[in-house]
Amino acid sequence: MGKNREPPPGNDVDDAALFRDAIGPVRELPPVPEPPRKAPPRAVPRMAARDHEEAVGEFRRAMAGDTLEAGDALCYRRDEVPGRVLQRLRKGQYAAQDELDLHCSDTAQAEALLRAFLAGARGAGLGCVRIVHGKGLHSDSGVPVLKNLVDRMLRQRGDVLAFASAPAAQGGAGAVLVLLKRPQLR
Repeated sequence: MGKNREPPPGNDVDDAALFRDAIGPVRELPPVPEPPRKAPPRAVPRMAARDHEEAVGEFRRAMAGDTLEAGDALCYRRDEVPGRVLQRLRKGQYAAQDELDLHCSDTAQAEALLRAFLAGARGAGLGCVRIVHGKGLHSDSGVPVLKNLVDRMLRQRGDVLAFASAPAAQGGAGAVLVLLKRPQLR
């Protein structure tokens, strides 16, 4: 026996109308207020603290054994630079033609500032510049971060002939005098 899916003939009554008649009159409910939203929890800067600790640890590993302390003097010269040039530089006998002060800079800022400063000084044909990095006495890590950064960066640059900590009157262990290669004329 098959199911008859068509309504019986003569039954023109609408199903929706039958439903409305069966239910009767209805009243609309008032809108339900939304539940109060909880304030999102405050962000705890755990990632920033962890990143800082990782950066300090990475810096210490990179500088293992070669880390300079606050009072240590910086000193470097390329092989082609005579020793007497370095001695004169240590005594402050070269006049600094420009100066960069890295105080209050973080490592990334200091690196960018130093690169731009040295490129500009070399482009201007300067022979000697002073970079003030500070002694690092107030460093959070207890290591003079900027001093070590300056030492590492200057040693890696091909345009740096020599550098030495400045005499006391020019900043002492908190500053370095840098001799730059003169740009070659073409």
